[in-house]
Amino acid sequence: KGVSKMGKLISTNTPHYENHLDENTPKWFAIYTPFKREKIAASELKKSGIQIYLPIHTVTRQYVRKTKKVDLPLINQYLFVKITSKQYQQVYQCPYVLNFVKFSKNLVSIPEKEIDLIKRILGETQSIQLDDLSLKKGDQVEVIGGNLTGLSGTLIEKENSQYVNVRLTNIGVSINVSIAIHLLRQVKNIVSV
Repeated sequence: KGVSKMGKLISTNTPHYENHLDENTPKWFAIYTPFKREKIAASELKKSGIQIYLPIHTVTRQYVRKTKKVDLPLINQYLFVKITSKQYQQVYQCPYVLNFVKFSKNLVSIPEKEIDLIKRILGETQSIQLDDLSLKKGDQVEVIGGNLTGLSGTLIEKENSQYVNVRLTNIGVSINVSIAIHLLRQVKNIVSV
């Protein structure tokens, strides 16, 4: 703080903004694109060597004479890039990038686990063998993808290498459901003392 000619204290502090860009470790950031230019921006950035992720979901459109399935971005005008600080300007050089998504002027990275969660919800993750997950009968699990996301239950049995049967109880009734293994994560039991 300094003193003005009038004798009043004035602040000389400049605001400090967060910037998660790192020189060596690439991190995920969200960027804005013009409307309906997400796929073009993704293609251009990929050509220039930037690692991108564009979440896509399939929508069925009903027209007068036909029904058509269309792949659309999950979040309009958003695209994710995994970059280091050296690649920051390179992203801006793409004519289809409007800006980085900032939170209160802070350039905040998106945790890898959140990108993985989007991929799981969209069913983009590779199938995982039950043995790889170390799941066994009686384990508490949570559904992390598909229409039942967020529900939890108990693993009843292994159906085959791709599916298991789960008893869901947190919806008011107990129902048994066959769920793809890659849509589950084990919930560690917390022992209270």
